[in-house]
Amino acid sequence: MFERVRARLVSDHSRSRSRSREPTVGLFVDGPNVFRDEFDVDLDDLREAVGDLGRVGVIRLYLDEHATPGLIQAAEARGFEVIITSGDVDVKLAVDATALSGDGTIDRLAIASRDTDFKPVLEHAGAVGVETIAIAPGEYGRSDALRNAADEAVTMGTDGD
Repeated sequence: MFERVRARLVSDHSRSRSRSREPTVGLFVDGPNVFRDEFDVDLDDLREAVGDLGRVGVIRLYLDEHATPGLIQAAEARGFEVIITSGDVDVKLAVDATALSGDGTIDRLAIASRDTDFKPVLEHAGAVGVETIAIAPGEYGRSDALRNAADEAVTMGTDGD
């Protein structure tokens, strides 16, 4: 009898803890599309924006081989995992974000980009039950396709962020 009561208490405690736990967020940043002269996006602002969405579980900055050492060092110092590809970063980012959306690692997927190539990633994540957030690097960097595919949209560099 005692074991049944104990098992039920443990089960109830686990269930209430899982309901109240903060969602885990994965942030995937398309570096070449976000860190451009025409946008005033800061690594700290991105980290803060995603921190407001839940517990940061994965935070990655995707860069190509032309990235400056200063940007790489700054990102790593702020807790970003830096992924450098020899070509277009879109494919690597899309594959990684899709994989983590499907394996239960994250509850919320945030993609910082203005590139509509990531629309299918957001749609897939939504289809498997992951909440999605499209983060635009600025008012002129906002993609209507990404904003419409995501559950939520954030524009950096505006009074609302």
